[in-house]
Amino acid sequence: MKKIALFLMVTLVGLTVQSMHAQDQAAMMKAWSDFKTPGDMHKLLASWNGVWNADVSSWMDPSAPPMKSTATVENKMALDGLYQMGHYEGTMMGSPFEGYSTLAYDNAKKMFVNTWIDNMGSGIVVMTGKWDAAKKTLELKGTQTDPMSGKDSPMREVITIIDANTQKMVIYGAGMDGKEAKFMESTMKRAM
Repeated sequence: MKKIALFLMVTLVGLTVQSMHAQDQAAMMKAWSDFKTPGDMHKLLASWNGVWNADVSSWMDPSAPPMKSTATVENKMALDGLYQMGHYEGTMMGSPFEGYSTLAYDNAKKMFVNTWIDNMGSGIVVMTGKWDAAKKTLELKGTQTDPMSGKDSPMREVITIIDANTQKMVIYGAGMDGKEAKFMESTMKRAM
């Protein structure tokens, strides 16, 4: 009788553990499915796809007049609509300029994540932020490498949607005095 009771108890515990594992597995599968499924924020990113012409103003010194240049930006969604890949070409400080961005909405963290690389440095900029639908603004904050010190330096990027074919992007960073200063402003008009 004791052997039967022990067998039933072990079987019951085994079935309970198996049931709990199946529930955990179902929850895990749902979480991964939600994580990889494009949503409204990905549709927002896709609405920014296309070729854009940019008029750029850059400041090395906030008290000096800006340096003017132009650039072309091409944005495309990639990997099943989860990421927007951007390719930038133009001039900066009289030299050819090229850069790449990856802009994504992280469904699990409920925030945007942006990476940036360009031919003006060997570091990777990583920023995160939130979309403000009322202001039609995406504000991203992160760090870039200060080549003088080798340390991280804070930066902020604000993208404002003026209309379906016009965007404004402003980038701020730490000035020589350590206070935030505007380093770049770009007005982008959709070309195609």
